[in-house]
Amino acid sequence: MVGLNKVIIIGNVGTDPEMRFTPNGNPVTSFRLATSRTYTTPEGERKQETEWFDVVTWNRLAENCNQFLTKGQRAYVEGRLRTRSWEGQDGQRHSRIEINANIVLFLDKRPVGTLPETPETGIDTAAEEDLEPGDIPF
Repeated sequence: MVGLNKVIIIGNVGTDPEMRFTPNGNPVTSFRLATSRTYTTPEGERKQETEWFDVVTWNRLAENCNQFLTKGQRAYVEGRLRTRSWEGQDGQRHSRIEINANIVLFLDKRPVGTLPETPETGIDTAAEEDLEPGDIPF
């Protein structure tokens, strides 16, 4: 029987990404991602519930997350669940479920002016501000 270990979440980055390196020099970046849902109780009271996820990225994806993600941004994360266990300084066994991400999409639009307008990039951010819905050809 073939198994499947895949998780997809969209949420808000809860901590600034933290990058470190393995002894072999591979970059690893971790951050926390929060997802929330709002529901109504049988008594009619609206409540919000938040789940927190630990996300780990590797290599080039780790470098990109460290460079471009910040606390508060929205992100799409796709990967697999992994349980990590260790023995703490107190001698007790600890474990944590992490998302080992292979895809992270940055969902928030970059603020205007973060990309330079240069002949090499061909990006003209000022032109985006003057667009009207009727100007779009589709």
